[in-house]
Amino acid sequence: MTPTPTSLAPHVLDRTRQLVEPALKDAVSRLQPQLAAIAEFHFGWADQHGQQLPNGGGKGVRSALAVLSAESVGAPSEVAVPGAVAVELVHNFSLLHDDIIDGDLQRRHRPAVWALFGQDKAIIAGDALHTLAFEVLLGWGFGGENALPPAASAISSSEAAACRTQGVFLASVRLASATAAMISGQICDMSFNDRLDVSLQESLDMEAQKTGALLGYAASVGAVLAEAPPEVVAGLERYGQQLGLAFQAADDLLGIWGNPEVTGKPAGNDLREKKKSLPVAYALAQGTAESAELGELLACETLDESQVERATGLIEQVGGRHWVQQAANDYLQASHDCLESVVLDAQAKAELAGLANFVVARDH
Repeated sequence: MTPTPTSLAPHVLDRTRQLVEPALKDAVSRLQPQLAAIAEFHFGWADQHGQQLPNGGGKGVRSALAVLSAESVGAPSEVAVPGAVAVELVHNFSLLHDDIIDGDLQRRHRPAVWALFGQDKAIIAGDALHTLAFEVLLGWGFGGENALPPAASAISSSEAAACRTQGVFLASVRLASATAAMISGQICDMSFNDRLDVSLQESLDMEAQKTGALLGYAASVGAVLAEAPPEVVAGLERYGQQLGLAFQAADDLLGIWGNPEVTGKPAGNDLREKKKSLPVAYALAQGTAESAELGELLACETLDESQVERATGLIEQVGGRHWVQQAANDYLQASHDCLESVVLDAQAKAELAGLANFVVARDH
């Protein structure tokens, strides 16, 4: 297939954000007031004093995937809203905790929640978002008090009945599984920091769990809620999983070579944190003199700026940057192939392909 140009992806993100964000804001507003205020700051909807801000929030890739997956099987966009809200809540719960684990002081060019409100409140806020994700899915599906309001899920009663049976149950079970995989990937990532013998395959397996599982869920939850055939759901999930690997490969490149003015983080940040991301794992596995020197640098308790610069150069010398860029492109192509393996709505399929291209080509 000929992928949709990446320039079309921001339009898709804007369109799906307009559908999902009101429901996401409504869900967050139901939290205990202190937790809601912290979450609203994290999402970029308000400042630290609770003053509302325009144009907040992240890119919304996961919620866009959820909406497109419903549209790809011929279902109304609104069918995906509970799944889109749930996956955004889980993703952002993980970001709140990740910033603490990594010691990152900024998120989206603003103070990280833990740096502003304290670690304890950031942890509890993350826990609250995690729980809220399941309240949204189950509340909407079974008519509980946390059901999305009519304005956020305005579909006909017959469509609602179809989505609130087996689809909601499966979407909830699958979200639990994807979240568990993400957490497993996170603990593996953390354990790698103290090792110099992390293999390339171990790094790939970790990223498949940490990033691929939740993107696979996002890319299929709309179809699950629409009760699409299992083979179609599986094809969309594989697309999301491959996209997750491409996404993480691109993220690993940005973690070392990203422009600080765009990413909001210093160049070489992943090396300061001694992450065994794909470029590092590849370089260490080459068995060259440069690999050995890189291992010696990463064995240091901390790296100063000259050491970060040296490590960056060593990775490039053994081909780590080039290999990961090629890997990102290969996973991107694999995601396109997954879309071709099942019958989907042509427009939605083109938008899914374009969104994948955008994700891999992004600079932040």
